[in-house]
Amino acid sequence: MHDIILAIARKNRITFGTQMNQHSSRSHALLTVTVLGTDIASGAKTTGKLNLVDLAGSERVWKSGAEGERLKEAQNINRSLLALGDVIQALKAHQTHIPFRNSRLTYLLQDSLGKGNKTAMVVQVSSLESNVGETLCSLKFAQRVCKVELGPAARKIETGGHNESSPTPTTTNIKTSSLSP
Repeated sequence: MHDIILAIARKNRITFGTQMNQHSSRSHALLTVTVLGTDIASGAKTTGKLNLVDLAGSERVWKSGAEGERLKEAQNINRSLLALGDVIQALKAHQTHIPFRNSRLTYLLQDSLGKGNKTAMVVQVSSLESNVGETLCSLKFAQRVCKVELGPAARKIETGGHNESSPTPTTTNIKTSSLSP
């Protein structure tokens, strides 16, 4: 079964060469794993969800040389990254309205970025001097993300046909780290 899923993912993944990267990803990738567990003794059901997200990097269009269809892809990538930044800013400011519906990416991630969830973020940056602008943008974004607190994580348990959420003692912060190739 996993071979079929990977084949579909490979078929749907779009890469194209730009002046910055010979194998530039032209979209974000999202893999959602949902785990269901049942306590045999009590019959209580627990659900866990893991989203693995590979964000396409933002592009300086003038630097990448993107034109035509590649330009549209770059604009869509940058637009969704801006929407994610807006969500992060709204979460940080504890705003009553979080703009999850402003992009497909943030809409799909809304139940993982809200209260009662754990989120981790890894940022990959380039060590090349020619990419210092993109590296600084990535690190500034990671710095903003790091300041968001989602509160205590909650366990989601279903007993007798209804759902319960109980906070776990762990405080949840979005964590970031920088990696260079």
